[in-house]
Amino acid sequence: MAKLYNSVAPKKAAKLSINSDLLRRTRELNINVSATLERALKEELSQREAQRWVEENRAAIKNYNDFVEQHGCFGDELREF
Repeated sequence: MAKLYNSVAPKKAAKLSINSDLLRRTRELNINVSATLERALKEELSQREAQRWVEENRAAIKNYNDFVEQHGCFGDELREF
C-alpha cells in the first residue's frame, strides 16, 4: 500500500485562521495545536483517500460482486461452515 504522505518531510510554517475562543481554550489546556492539527489532517486525508479509492474502483468492485453472486466464492465447495 502506498504511503499516505511523507511523515519525515520537514515542517513548514502555515498561516491559518482559527476561532479565537477555541484557540484560547486550547492554550489554557496546553494542547499542542500543531500536533493536533496534524492528526486531524492525517485522519481527513486518510478518509478522503479511501473514498477516492472506492470511487476509482467502483466498477471493478461491482463486477466482482456480480461474479460472486452468479458463481459463488472461490473455495465455497470446500467450506464446512
